[in-house]
Amino acid sequence: MLIEIHDHDPAWADAARRAVEELTAALPGLFGAVEHVGSTAVPGLAAKPVIDLMAATVTLDAVVEADEVLGSLGYRRLETGMRDRLFYRRDGSPVAYHLHVVTADTWDTRNERLLRDHLLRDAADRDEYGALKRRLAGAGHDGDAYTRAKTALIQRMVDAARDARGLPRVDVWED
Repeated sequence: MLIEIHDHDPAWADAARRAVEELTAALPGLFGAVEHVGSTAVPGLAAKPVIDLMAATVTLDAVVEADEVLGSLGYRRLETGMRDRLFYRRDGSPVAYHLHVVTADTWDTRNERLLRDHLLRDAADRDEYGALKRRLAGAGHDGDAYTRAKTALIQRMVDAARDARGLPRVDVWED
């Protein structure tokens, strides 16, 4: 599957806001926080048309018990092999959605949130990241190769974000 990279679309923020409102209305009290993360959350950054959301919950088991409600919203749980995280995908057009559910006790140190905040503050890194994504997509990489080819740059930016907050460095690839 070819990777499609689009110029930033201001409509992505509205799509994310609506999805957050839909999730919190359908599952009141389940999520302590839900945020728009990923490239579509960063104005000026080119991205795949996929809205990444991250949600914090007290226990992942409570979210698994709500799979039927999430399914009624179009989210289907996929096994990613990542520990301490649930991953749901909702297909759609013009955007798809990824919902990453993590425990509240890890919320403040999640790399996706740290990277988003770093890119919101650092225009040079944002532009470098966007240019890399365009080059990789233009080279015809498939999804896994595309993601892996971004790792070194993402690791450097996440390390900078973690250093700025006094957090220990961790590998951006979860086991």
